[in-house]
Amino acid sequence: MRFIDAGGDDDLSRVFVLELADGRLVECAESVQPPMPRNEKWVLIVSTLKGCPVRCLICDAGGGYRGKLSTGEILAQIDFLVRRRFPDGVVPVAKFKIQFARIGDPAFNDDVLAVLRRLPSLYDAPGLVPCISTIAPRGRDRFFAELIDIKNALYPGGRFQMQFSIHTTCESARRRLIPAPVWSFSRVAEYGIRFFAPGDRKVILNFAPARGLPLDPARLADCFSSEHFAVKLTPINPTAAAARSGLDGLIDPADPFASEEQAECFRAAGFDTILSIGELDENRIGSNCGMRVRALGGAELGPVAAQQER
Repeated sequence: MRFIDAGGDDDLSRVFVLELADGRLVECAESVQPPMPRNEKWVLIVSTLKGCPVRCLICDAGGGYRGKLSTGEILAQIDFLVRRRFPDGVVPVAKFKIQFARIGDPAFNDDVLAVLRRLPSLYDAPGLVPCISTIAPRGRDRFFAELIDIKNALYPGGRFQMQFSIHTTCESARRRLIPAPVWSFSRVAEYGIRFFAPGDRKVILNFAPARGLPLDPARLADCFSSEHFAVKLTPINPTAAAARSGLDGLIDPADPFASEEQAECFRAAGFDTILSIGELDENRIGSNCGMRVRALGGAELGPVAAQQER
């Protein structure tokens, strides 16, 4: 794996483009969360696919799908990022989060499970917290079942974060935003209850809501237990895909009062709710998924191929 390009800000977020042996480009990134210093929280975000078979309407990582990254290719991204900061592999960070959510949905790739099995033995990192962020694609039941076993064996007691990208409380609207076969809300709810164990973090339902699409906390409470699930609200990133789709984000970083009102509606419905608004400078950096590879011409637009992964 060869370094090609980088951009960003060491005090906020940096994106790196790496070239695989077959010439394909992948992104990985690191970020901090001001005002917290790096030794309190450090986040790595790695790719799991070569392109993505799903072209979600708000994401620039979709298109140009050319298959799955190997265990070694995923680990090489992590090692590249870790050794830049901590050459000896000792990571003295209170919360060292590795998120499998850069280019590609990790649930499509069984090698992600192999990476999760190996990670605890690779670094001296007591703060390690892996994070799987997924649309919950259909046909991947074995992946999700094995994920529960791995979490219970290697990352118990709140050392794992599970996130489902939901975005709207209307299932038909969600299918328009995510043009791939995905689990129903009831299936996600059933799985989350099985996934959650005493001492675990609650399973996150992630919303980057768009104006005009249903966002009904009462409807969510009908489907999901607040004992097992929490809500995260984020802005829609200023991606080319969102602009083409004409989607206007309901969570506005420039209007924190209105955004907090949205969060309060979910809290009133019983959900622990996180309002996650990043630094505006991240938009200037262009640190959103797929943006840097596309700028280098490394991710050509292609047809939706999610059916190939069913």
